[in-house]
Amino acid sequence: MRAGAVAAGTTLMMLLMSSPALALTRDDGDDPGPGLNVLETLGLYVAAPIVLFLVIAGLVMVLDKSEKQA
Repeated sequence: MRAGAVAAGTTLMMLLMSSPALALTRDDGDDPGPGLNVLETLGLYVAAPIVLFLVIAGLVMVLDKSEKQA
C-alpha cells in the first residue's frame, strides 16, 4: 500500500512540475508539410508494411535452398 502511494505521489508531482510541450509554438526553420488524409494514412501505416512483409516472405520462400521434406 505504501509503495503504491509513493508511486502515485511521485507521478503526480512529476506531472504537476513538468512544463507544457509548447507544441503550438513554431520554431525557426519549422516548415510542416500538408497533412495526410485517411486513405494516405492507412496506405502508409497499414498497407505498406503488410505488402513489404509479403514481399520479403515471398522472396524467402522462393529463394529457399533447403531440401524439401516428403
